[in-house]
Amino acid sequence: MDQVALGRIEEQIGEEVSKRFPGGAVQRVRVLQYGDEPMIEPGELLVRLIVEAAEGEKDQERALHAFEEAHDEALKHFRKDLSAELPNVWRMVVLTSSDTGHGPRMVLGGRRSDSLAAGAAEGGELTPVMARLGRVDLETLDALMTAGIAASRAEAVRWALARIRERPAYAQLRERAREIERLKTEF
Repeated sequence: MDQVALGRIEEQIGEEVSKRFPGGAVQRVRVLQYGDEPMIEPGELLVRLIVEAAEGEKDQERALHAFEEAHDEALKHFRKDLSAELPNVWRMVVLTSSDTGHGPRMVLGGRRSDSLAAGAAEGGELTPVMARLGRVDLETLDALMTAGIAASRAEAVRWALARIRERPAYAQLRERAREIERLKTEF
């Protein structure tokens, strides 16, 4: 998305935020897209709300907690309405003005439920797994998404794992792993 269109979206969201969170509760609104941060996937927008806080981490945590307590219902409704208006906004992050990127934050929302439901239908219940990936690995997953093979990075990882399971060497590897486990029990 070009910067002009992104700026318009940011401005519209900012106006709505001013209505829903009066009194300057939110200092600034930023809309980020793929490429702005590694956690943002292709086609995804992330809305960042920035609230006032002092420098210390404890002050930041208190500011976020106070904001959440004061605006809990408004946050839920805003997140729901935002997702309905802009389907590619899957997450909203609230952080403080003094956050350098590593401080406390509140994350609202998650991935598309349709890709999770599809994955659950394929192989039963899904177990969340966290992995830290480098730039090259992220580019690989994002290429699978861009090509239409997967709708999310999680789905791209599941797709890649399914390709590994299709290889004959994988069946041999599993058999060897079972053999090793059996030998361990004999000790």
